[in-house]
Amino acid sequence: MEAQQNSKKLLQIHKNDNVVIVVTSIRAGDHEVIDGRDITFTQEIGIGHKVAARQIKAGEKVYKCGVPIGSAKEDIPVGAHIHLHNLKSDYISTYTRDSDHAFAK
Repeated sequence: MEAQQNSKKLLQIHKNDNVVIVVTSIRAGDHEVIDGRDITFTQEIGIGHKVAARQIKAGEKVYKCGVPIGSAKEDIPVGAHIHLHNLKSDYISTYTRDSDHAFAK
């Protein structure tokens, strides 16, 4: 991964992460370079949220701080916002929006 080191809006925490963290709010239309690609954001993304640093395939582990935090529910393109709509926790089912996992017994 490259260019996050020079980004004013995105931070790569660990070299093995496939997500970057938003450190300055992103607005629709903002441009950043992620993994050598010029990305134009189509939505606002708040501070602290995750963005795909590269293409992440459905079922693939998502890494933040060098550790897996869950699996992609669907293919996630580089630059896409990663949150509950496309990330499933592999650890705590109550953190997903899946109706069959809403409450662990």
